[in-house]
Amino acid sequence: MTTTTETAGGIQVVKPTVASHIRDYFARVRGGDLGTLPAVLGLLVLVLIFGLSRAETFLSALNFANLFNQSAQIVFIAMGLVFVLLLGEIDLSAGFASGVCGAVMAILLTTHGLPWYVAIPAAMVTGIVIGLVLGVLVAKLGIPSFVVTLAAFLGFQGVLLTLLEGGKNISITDEFVKSLNNGTLSVRDSWLFAIIGVLGFAAAQLIRWRGRVSRNLVAEPLGIVVARIAGVAVLAFSATYVLTLERAVNKAITSLKGTPIVVPLIVVFLVIWTFVLARTTYGRHVYAVGGNTEAARRAGIPVDRIRISVFVICSFMASIGGILVVSRQSSVDPNTGGSNILLYSVGAAVIGGTSLFGGKGKVIYAVIGGAVIIVIENGMTLLGLNSGVKFIFTGLVLLAAASVDALARRRASATGS
Repeated sequence: MTTTTETAGGIQVVKPTVASHIRDYFARVRGGDLGTLPAVLGLLVLVLIFGLSRAETFLSALNFANLFNQSAQIVFIAMGLVFVLLLGEIDLSAGFASGVCGAVMAILLTTHGLPWYVAIPAAMVTGIVIGLVLGVLVAKLGIPSFVVTLAAFLGFQGVLLTLLEGGKNISITDEFVKSLNNGTLSVRDSWLFAIIGVLGFAAAQLIRWRGRVSRNLVAEPLGIVVARIAGVAVLAFSATYVLTLERAVNKAITSLKGTPIVVPLIVVFLVIWTFVLARTTYGRHVYAVGGNTEAARRAGIPVDRIRISVFVICSFMASIGGILVVSRQSSVDPNTGGSNILLYSVGAAVIGGTSLFGGKGKVIYAVIGGAVIIVIENGMTLLGLNSGVKFIFTGLVLLAAASVDALARRRASATGS
């Protein structure tokens, strides 16, 4: 049931009720707008399966914290890949780009003895330069991104080997860098972070709702907004409770409890990029170019600059992923950023709900998709399955996600939604 109100201009505006809002949501799902629904349902099923199979290990506080640390590199690279995928492009070099940036930081820290506050920005600048070069080649020379980034994929392996002088392992000892993906917040700071995060989310939701109501625009029912805030609060406080439990293997030697430092890092970048995509002119231009490049060009949007910028963002996020993986391993080697990192990162973005055809996706999709990937990897390791089975299962999940995307687009096209 809906009610109507009249604006100052005499235009009838429909005010949805909670029931009509829920009906509209399911109508959008039937029309092909699935969002994160498949990924969330898949994640719940995986947690249920692995939880029942290995309850003592998979559902332990230690493993829960490990999931965040293990997924950090994939999630950060996937966040950047969302921008590239929104334009219907691809960056196959993001994995090894993260390795090169991590190697730059490690070399500056060890070989040149520079402090972390010089080495980390240098690694980020390296990522920006890499993205700028890739973006210019794609946007200005018109070389397909698949070709450019495939060449870069091969080239960056060579760069990494050269930086590591043929393949030697460089260990880092800088305590600040090592703490980024190994350290934890104190219990007090963990709860403080959770409370501030929930209050910030609630304020943003209520301000947005109030703003739309005051301008007589169609707004979600207040009950839906409150329910969303309550859901986020339950998730945040439940996770914080588990993470602040003692999880040290030998409590007599050391204590280990608190939210991993990488969690606030993920949240900060999630908020920043979500704001950029949803609330800025730049974000609207990214969606416009991804939806219809020619129409965006005729509307005066600087398509080439947008195209270059998404590659810069992607490589910048890859550089942070590289910093975090070096932090976790306390070293860099020729395989840093290689192996299945790129596959898992692209998979995270797509499984989360980002379309391979461009124009549809959010940064939160990368975080949810990254959670699916890491739960599969982690759960199958605890079950003692070999790497072959893991690759097969992960590949099937990625194929299923791409199929859902293709079917959803076909459904949306058929229904005109």
